[in-house]
Amino acid sequence: MELRTLHYFTVVARELNITRAAEKLNMSQPPLSNQIKALEGELDVQLFIRGKRHLELTEEGALLLRRAVQMQELADKTRQEIASLREGMTGTVYLSMVEGRAPFLAAQWIAGFREEFPLVRYNLWNGSSDDVLDRLRKGLADLAVIAAPYDSEHLEGFLVGREPWAAMLHPDHPLAKEPGDIPLSSLVGEPLIVPSRKSRVEAIRRWFGEIGAEPQILCEMSNYMDAVALTSQGVGVSIFPQTVEVSNGLVVSKAVTRPARQAEYILVWNKGQAPTGLTREFIHYVQDCLEERQSKA
Repeated sequence: MELRTLHYFTVVARELNITRAAEKLNMSQPPLSNQIKALEGELDVQLFIRGKRHLELTEEGALLLRRAVQMQELADKTRQEIASLREGMTGTVYLSMVEGRAPFLAAQWIAGFREEFPLVRYNLWNGSSDDVLDRLRKGLADLAVIAAPYDSEHLEGFLVGREPWAAMLHPDHPLAKEPGDIPLSSLVGEPLIVPSRKSRVEAIRRWFGEIGAEPQILCEMSNYMDAVALTSQGVGVSIFPQTVEVSNGLVVSKAVTRPARQAEYILVWNKGQAPTGLTREFIHYVQDCLEERQSKA
């Protein structure tokens, strides 16, 4: 499969109309139809169900669309990396990260890195730990910021930040009106909204187990804003890392103590794949920032 043919296919798959796709590609309709038919012949599958007025993707077509988008992204990234090697410290840093404190850490790094390398660009992507790591494995990200623990067998990485675990509460919840932090025991019996990552759920169960209790988990989810939305409607109490930079009138955030726990954020990359010049320079910059912060502590 040629990248050009995949580009043609992607446009047709998004338009679901040969005429519109041909106009978008600035080419005539017959050659485009022939390209798609040739691609189906090469793969020995039907990619589209052809109706009188529009097309519909088959299951195989939908799979190819997902893969075609990933391959084109990877090709663009490769071209930029080669240009970076040729022209000096330019190119794009592809960074995927989880929610919480990670975007604020990345923002600090980028602000400082730009002062030294103003021609560098950035492609940031945010999602759950599983989605972030999937992009890293597929080569769609150079680096990722994830929550510990991490797979040290397949990933290189180091600690870049910590923040306490906290309870997000509806403003009218009795615990929201309590001064200061709240003990973990005060959440026993509360319907809880927790991160969906398996290691996180297990850690929360062990946490409650230390005080001889079992968490009443109502909902598991990967998206921080979904948890905020449910909490703001009084559905339950969310347990997520406390991001102190976020000011949100919809919920009240209180650190959970007695016993307290901290979430750790790790900057990782694929083990066995030496970072490119630009990525390596960015990693060194982050390490220098951490050493400077530690020396001032």
